[in-house]
Amino acid sequence: MWALITGASSGIGRDMARYLHENYKYNLILVARNKEKLESLKQELEKSDKTSSKSQEIIIIEKDLSKQQNCKELYEETKNINIDFLINNAGFGEFGEFVNTNLDKEIDLINTNITAVHILTKLYLKEMVNRDSGHILNVASIAGMEPGPLMAAYYASKAYVIRLTRAINKELKKSKSNVKMSILCPGPVNTNFNNVANVVFKAPSMPSEKVAKYGIDKALKGKLIIIPGLLNKTVRLFSKILPDAILEEASYHIQRRKR
Repeated sequence: MWALITGASSGIGRDMARYLHENYKYNLILVARNKEKLESLKQELEKSDKTSSKSQEIIIIEKDLSKQQNCKELYEETKNINIDFLINNAGFGEFGEFVNTNLDKEIDLINTNITAVHILTKLYLKEMVNRDSGHILNVASIAGMEPGPLMAAYYASKAYVIRLTRAINKELKKSKSNVKMSILCPGPVNTNFNNVANVVFKAPSMPSEKVAKYGIDKALKGKLIIIPGLLNKTVRLFSKILPDAILEEASYHIQRRKR
C-alpha cells in the first residue's frame, strides 16, 4: 500500500506520515519544498523500521506545488506506482485587510491551496477510479465553512476545497465507485502555519499529532467530513444555523484578535 502526502515536511503532513508509517504500514511518497526536512523525516522513519520485522519504502520528492507544471511532473514521476491514499495537505494562509495583503503571496496561496489540490485530485482520481479503489483526503479547514474577513483568500481557498471534494464524492457515489473522498477540517493547530500567515491564535490550538491521527483514522473508515475537536464541531453547527451577516461580524472580531 502506498500513500502520497504533500506538505509532508512539517506540521500535520509530517505527523500523518509518521502515523501511517507506524500504525498502517504504508509505503510513503513524501512531497514538500524543504528537502532537508524531508531527508530528516525519512531518516527518522527508517530508523524506526530497524525495530520491526518488515521495513516500508520511503520516497522523498522536492516540489514547489504552487507551480502547475510541478504538480503535473509529480504525477508523471509517480504514475507507475499505485497510489492507494492521496493526502493533499500542502497549504498556507495570509493575514490582513485584502487591500493591504501581498498579491504575489496570495497568488501562491491560491495556486497551492486550490490549483495544486485540483490538479492532483483529478490526475490521481482517474487512476483510482480505473482500479475502483483508493482514498483521497483533502486537508481544508473549519475556516472554509464560514466567511473570513482579514484572511479572505485563505478562507475562500478552503471553501473551494470543501465544495470540490463534496461534489466529487457525490459523483463517485452516483457511479457506485469504491473510491472514497474525505475532507479534514481542523481549527487552530499547533504548527508553523501561524508564522507563515503572520497571526497569533488566541483560541487553544490542537496538537498536530492528534489532528493527524484523527484525520487518518476517520478517512480510512470512509468518513466524508472530518472535524477534530468539540470546539470545531460547535463552530460547524453555528455556521449552519446563523445568518451570514452574524457570522461575518463574529469572524471579523475573532480574526482581529490574531494581530
